[in-house]
Amino acid sequence: MCGIVGIVDAGGVSIQLYYSLYALQHRGQESAGISTYDGTNLQKFKGQGLVADVFSPSVLNDLKGNTGIGHVRYPTTGSNLPENIQPLNFQFKDHFISIVHNGNLVNTAELRAEYEQAGQIFTTTTDTEIIAKILIDDIGNTGCVEDAVNRCMRKLRGSYSVVMMIDGIIYAFRDPLGIKPFCIGKTDHGYMVASESVAVDALNGKFMRDVRPGELIRIDADGIKCNQVAIAGKRAHCIFEYIYFARADAVIDGVLVYDVRRTIGQKLYEENPVAADSVCSVPDSGTAYAIGYAERSKIPFVESMMKNRYMGRTFIMPTQKEREKAVRIKLNPIPAHLKDKSVVLVDDSIVRGTTSRRIITMMREAGAREIHMRIGSPAIKAPCYLGVDMPTREELIASNRIEEEVRHSITATTLHHVSLSALVDAIGFDRENLCMGCLTGCYPLQIEGEKAKMRQVDFIDGTYQSKLVSFDDGST
Repeated sequence: MCGIVGIVDAGGVSIQLYYSLYALQHRGQESAGISTYDGTNLQKFKGQGLVADVFSPSVLNDLKGNTGIGHVRYPTTGSNLPENIQPLNFQFKDHFISIVHNGNLVNTAELRAEYEQAGQIFTTTTDTEIIAKILIDDIGNTGCVEDAVNRCMRKLRGSYSVVMMIDGIIYAFRDPLGIKPFCIGKTDHGYMVASESVAVDALNGKFMRDVRPGELIRIDADGIKCNQVAIAGKRAHCIFEYIYFARADAVIDGVLVYDVRRTIGQKLYEENPVAADSVCSVPDSGTAYAIGYAERSKIPFVESMMKNRYMGRTFIMPTQKEREKAVRIKLNPIPAHLKDKSVVLVDDSIVRGTTSRRIITMMREAGAREIHMRIGSPAIKAPCYLGVDMPTREELIASNRIEEEVRHSITATTLHHVSLSALVDAIGFDRENLCMGCLTGCYPLQIEGEKAKMRQVDFIDGTYQSKLVSFDDGST
């Protein structure tokens, strides 16, 4: 996951970066960081914890400049170490360089070995530093950032949305398959790029469009320029962004996430109707699904689990032990809404099964008579190598169990996962343009030991002719 943002704005960027990261907090809770450029030097501050805990008014006041980037981290590649907190910052040939990355490379080990063999020294265990080394090495040789990005994208295999700041200029690019979300926004006095449109909304900016897969964006004081570096025959948008990761009010690749989840909820009832007294969500990730289910079934939606709004997302906590301990603190059943009731409980997904089992146990202890579990994703059968902490099949409750065995394990009265076809229909993309590796075990790129359905990627060579891009509001 991770959340990234880059802003160039004549009015200063530290407060804007803070609010943008706050809006992206759901994408990572481990650490947060901001780097800005004041025209002469790089200003930076980062730390472990939530955005509101890392930054204070005095810190933000010291982060001066009209150009900056920010990051909230969810760990996949790289340990929970202070040196892994982004942005990663470098000084190279009198240039100040800062970089952030959302995604996960699958060829990190071989790239790292290649550069270590050439004498490079690494100070972190993240794949972000690999990207930085490739770019800086090539920029040092050619002096052309656009050419460096082209060659970098040829080397990288995996998912990546990247923002790099070189002095007062922002460069941003997205992998040719478009696995991770990335968008462009207009601020009061400039432009920005961010993982989700909600970061643009937080600044009262204007969401303009998604960064196209394989596209390079350049933002400076003069405006924004866009180059198509690579083109893939098919895309591979992460299906889990629509199921869980993204905020429900985000627009990702032209699709409002809330509408997808509500439609899936309707399809859950159509596929497997059940008589019940009420529909309840696992808040907040299951709420849009539950509303759709209630609308189609005509069964009333009743909040029967109350969420502690000061708790973060348990799924993205660093360890399974922390996730399990947090469930009771995060969710509290409402006995008056559950006693002797038959309840449809709707959630976005079942990964390990431990959280679902604990929630169902709490609801039974509060008096629920029947608990019919309905899930907004198909059963998760395989690990994700492209940015989600689901590393082994042994951790996935459905990897080698049929649905009835999963139902028995989590102790639900009945259980139904939405079908893959219904999920694809709700998103509205052709199935070939979605990454569904965690659901099917077939991935959009080559991963050792796994099945792959490869996408052809063509790189655009030759001279780069940057052009100003016109937008609907007349700006360029």
